[in-house]
Amino acid sequence: MQVCTGRINDVQRDLIVIGAGPAGSAAAIVAASGGARVTVFEKGQHGRDKVCGDGLTPRAIAALDHLSIDHSVAHRIDGLRMIAGRKTRELAWPETDRFPNHGAVWPRNRFDTHLMDVAAASGADLRHGIEAIPLVEDGRCVGVTAGGEVHRAEMVVLAAGAQGLAAKVLGAERDPDEPFGLAIRAYAPTPRHAERHLEACLSLRDEHGTAVPGYGWMFPAGDGTVNIGVGALSTMKGFKKLNLNTLLDQYASLVRESWQLGEFCDKPRAWRLPMSCVRRHGPGWVAIGDAAGFVNPMNGEGIDYGLESGTLASELFLADPASAPARYDHEVGERFDSFLRTGRRFSFLIGHPWILRPGLRIAVGTQSAADITLAVMGNLIDSQTPGAAGRVMRMADSVLGAVDPVLRRTRAAA
Repeated sequence: MQVCTGRINDVQRDLIVIGAGPAGSAAAIVAASGGARVTVFEKGQHGRDKVCGDGLTPRAIAALDHLSIDHSVAHRIDGLRMIAGRKTRELAWPETDRFPNHGAVWPRNRFDTHLMDVAAASGADLRHGIEAIPLVEDGRCVGVTAGGEVHRAEMVVLAAGAQGLAAKVLGAERDPDEPFGLAIRAYAPTPRHAERHLEACLSLRDEHGTAVPGYGWMFPAGDGTVNIGVGALSTMKGFKKLNLNTLLDQYASLVRESWQLGEFCDKPRAWRLPMSCVRRHGPGWVAIGDAAGFVNPMNGEGIDYGLESGTLASELFLADPASAPARYDHEVGERFDSFLRTGRRFSFLIGHPWILRPGLRIAVGTQSAADITLAVMGNLIDSQTPGAAGRVMRMADSVLGAVDPVLRRTRAAA
């Protein structure tokens, strides 16, 4: 690849990745395997944990297969058990021509470390414990500053998760007019740790009895524990006053007996779920995964989008570095935008308790509705989805688009 000449203290690479989560590691694996000189900066230490639900959808498994990642060590998941009020439906993941009929639970401290190790084995230079900040010259990102050095590259990949300083430098911040989510999780011992279904309780309430647009989850890890957590959208009434620890305790009290839960193994940890991005590309850079706001507002899931967007960014870079940022923005837009836009609009709708409650009954009320809900919760829908689920989501995008201004004006008070 053609490179420019840097200053004496410059380090010249082809591709620089900021962040070594699933998205960043996927980008590094593809680029390094394709012969590019890649450096990845991860401000955490090797083996660091990442607060997450740990669930991998069938879509994520397909993305790992595309990367030739061995996921046999993860705990296999065959479906989803959805609970809404007194209604419970247990559904198997469908097998399609794009995605397999199983997912997994793979705790992030082990999952991320495995991907980082594969990236290193592929030839990427991983630098741990170093925060990298994009370097912009004449409106173009030309590299990063990290560890007291300037590292230059033809393209920088922003994969630092929820938007922070690096995103601010590039203008890739969250859109303040769009929703976001908060979630909290813990691990607890349970004799049901080897179950093959995820469990999602869609009918949550806070300590005041207010319906919460979000869900509580039980993700069996197959290692003696279950990942238990709750998440909520910023569109709910009283969101700013929502106590996540209290919400988690309430949910734990509901499932403690049926799951025979022990005490939490560690202190519950919370995190923010970005669901939008003002800019996800520019001259010399792209944003991928959570940094690009690729999180499904209807389930808080984004690992699969991270793997796919990281893979795509590097594939386009290897094909043509100069055009990669613009082509990337177009192609991820074609793939993800309509579904994620529908999800954001839907989050304003269910922010109203009087809409949320009957909506949940509809979501699992019939087999057909439950199948569509399963596809939504599994990130199995996008612009290429055929059949009823695809038609429903395209119709929902059109209808919600028409009423979106009203939904935003009448949103529940935070």
